Amino acid sequence: MSDYLRREDITLGERVNAELYYELLNFYHDEAALLDDSRYVDWLECFDEDLSYWAPIRTNRLRRQQALSIADREELAYYDETHESLAWRIRRFDSGMAWAEDPPSRTRHLITNITARHGEDQEGNQVLEVRSNFLVWRTRLEHEQDTFVGTRTDLLRQNEGGFKVFDRRILLDFNVLPSKNISTFF
Repeated sequence: MSDYLRREDITLGERVNAELYYELLNFYHDEAALLDDSRYVDWLECFDEDLSYWAPIRTNRLRRQQALSIADREELAYYDETHESLAWRIRRFDSGMAWAEDPPSRTRHLITNITARHGEDQEGNQVLEVRSNFLVWRTRLEHEQDTFVGTRTDLLRQNEGGFKVFDRRILLDFNVLPSKNISTFF
């Protein structure tokens, strides 16, 4: 994706004040509720049209090679999605053709350790960088139970209508997928 906004293109500033932090907490708690209630079309409204939703693959590396443990943007990823491709996935869930989600999973998204900072891109546009940790528990059928743990780094725009995530980077804490599939959103 050539127009992808890189983290290096954002200048981070101070942490947000308590009032804005509280608004962000509500945004993330509401987002988790939408996912847990399987309201995926509504969940997609949390994202801007130019969304980059990316979860790179991790590998085990020696300490001296830790910089290589997370795949680069052009390498393998569990997710490398856009707003349009997420909308397609959601339509597929509703079509009955997503066999990995029929019957559907039940999930619980726990979002914690939220930190938020003001930022500015190279054009002077104001953004927010929000980091959070997550634990997602998923169950399907009689015996399938999966736990996904990791961290997210989001870039958000704020306008009079609220917040919109335009960049989500998901870093799962495992390097081998512990489940039969990964049809869960983070």
